[in-house]
Amino acid sequence: MDYRSTLTVKIITNETFRAHQGFGLALFRDATMPPSTLLTYRVAKQEPFLDFKSRLAQALRYQPNQFRLWLLSTSRYNSESRGLRPNSVVPEDDPELKMSSVDPQLASGFFCSSGELVFYLEVLDPTGVALDVKHDSENRIIFVKYFDASRQTLTGIDHFYVSHYRVTSQLPPLLNKRMNLPRDTPLQFYKEVDQGSILDLSKSTNCYMYSSDEPEVGDIYCFQVKPSDHELAELKRQKLCINAEEFYDFLKERVQIEFKPRHDAMAATIEFSLILSRKFTYDQMAAKVSERLHHDPKLLRFTNSHKGNPQNVILQHNTVADMMQLPNMDPSSHRSYGRSSSPSEQLSKDFFYELLDLPTGEVQPKRMVKITWTGAHNREEGRYSLLMPTASSINDLVEKLSTLVHFSKNSSRKIKLFTIRGDQIEKHLLGYELLKDVPDDETIYAAEASAMTVQQFDPAAMLKMLEFVTKLNVDGSNYEQWLRALESILGMATGKVKLLTTPGHTISDAEDLMIKQAIAASVDDALVLAVLEAETGLAAFVEIQKRYTLHSRNGHIRIMKEILQTKFNARDTTADIKSHFQRIEHLAKVLFGSGFVLTQESFIGLFFHLSLPELDSQPFVNVCRRIDERPGGASIVSNADLLKIAQTELARFRQ
Repeated sequence: MDYRSTLTVKIITNETFRAHQGFGLALFRDATMPPSTLLTYRVAKQEPFLDFKSRLAQALRYQPNQFRLWLLSTSRYNSESRGLRPNSVVPEDDPELKMSSVDPQLASGFFCSSGELVFYLEVLDPTGVALDVKHDSENRIIFVKYFDASRQTLTGIDHFYVSHYRVTSQLPPLLNKRMNLPRDTPLQFYKEVDQGSILDLSKSTNCYMYSSDEPEVGDIYCFQVKPSDHELAELKRQKLCINAEEFYDFLKERVQIEFKPRHDAMAATIEFSLILSRKFTYDQMAAKVSERLHHDPKLLRFTNSHKGNPQNVILQHNTVADMMQLPNMDPSSHRSYGRSSSPSEQLSKDFFYELLDLPTGEVQPKRMVKITWTGAHNREEGRYSLLMPTASSINDLVEKLSTLVHFSKNSSRKIKLFTIRGDQIEKHLLGYELLKDVPDDETIYAAEASAMTVQQFDPAAMLKMLEFVTKLNVDGSNYEQWLRALESILGMATGKVKLLTTPGHTISDAEDLMIKQAIAASVDDALVLAVLEAETGLAAFVEIQKRYTLHSRNGHIRIMKEILQTKFNARDTTADIKSHFQRIEHLAKVLFGSGFVLTQESFIGLFFHLSLPELDSQPFVNVCRRIDERPGGASIVSNADLLKIAQTELARFRQ
């Protein structure tokens, strides 16, 4: 078909409107997000409109008299900043009307390019409830969206016909009936007024309030149920959007970033995409990627790209908007609303990730540290210069120094660091301090621990310090933080860095007992019995480690959710099905590596568990916890026990 004699037609339906998360009725062109998936046809300009409508009705299994088409444009009431809105119904009384004449300007408005028409398909309501099928000057079609604060979602509800005044007084009974809300449900209304912005109608005053509350054809309103004080506090605690204004601001700043492995020789080499805010900090982005890769966010490093190739390592103080910006580009061109501009098209939206052995802070800046070694007899025996990352701890410094110095015979091979001022020891460095917090001009001395007047470690002191450590939750949600705190305290007690996770340490019976005592004192009461029953302290740690490096029910559910949510987009011509297979294969290996054993019973139990609604909230939020509290954890739960746990949680919720 000759493109000069054809035009593109896009159809917005109630279904696409309900699925649309954004400003307007659909997303057309945006530099940072993919467009909405709409019904799209290529039609001849000379095709009669009624013939096209008949073909459309047949394709959608409607009768032609069951729907009508609204032309979207930016004319009449709609300014360009508001984008495309339904403006007028296409007349059906002229059998000679050609597609090229439906809109003389061929939708030359803000979003559409020449040769493109956009229609909204209105299904006529035969009952007349909430919708007036007769459009006249007294009734205006408007569209309503619902912001669900608890789920952080924006959903299109439907279109309604209202009179020309006080729309906020007309909508509550319609919405209460449509959504089965109690009559006294407090509702908050907003109106989309500008590209990506909304107006809180309760805050509007004077003449602006009246003009905002008087609907024009195609206006879009949004509402939410006003949260209670408790719900508001919970939303703030979770740092979620508390109202539609904040959520629209997120939508205005959102961007879809593709993440790809920089090297093939890594534990995780999957490709995936995330929706982020351009205002997100480096740490917020790293946390989101960490959830997807099941990897410590501090052990991730990112590189932006240019034309598909790695470009610059991303600095940790940047926002996502900064990370996307390539050198020698106009910073004001982060985003193009509707029209694509060449600078926007050059933004880096593909990030490469690396899995590191050291935190990113340790990979970057380094410092030369000078140490005077006084050995076992408190006299100078040598001087050493060590190049260390500034984010290193003093324990890291001790570990490196121990490979260079000569210890005395029968030495404990423990090193203590201290600073001297005025021929006196000024400060003992205990090991947990960071090198960046030690002034550059400080003179550091090192000696064998036996040569110094240092109090022998007191187990009671260790237990006292553990009182300040947040206990390991039974669901393992704070496992990484707990492990870092535990190893720090054991390091101060034994002089051995990362005693639990570094291979090669020789552990005495006394130290092993110390490990067991420390673990028992710092875990949830439900885990203490498993620790005490372990033969050794190290065996107790291995049991804990197996349980919480995805060896928990919570871990199994998290992986399965990700598998089920990973969908291949057949409409995306750039999508690689082999990469999709590799992604699923990797997640499946992670699942089986986490201790999940596939049997008929475990398969049924896992999918039953996944079928329960809202696993992150009541009534089923504690099902994983109850399973992990049981001896043996997730590995031996029977379906009878699983069902009993679910029944108990549901009964408590319904009380």
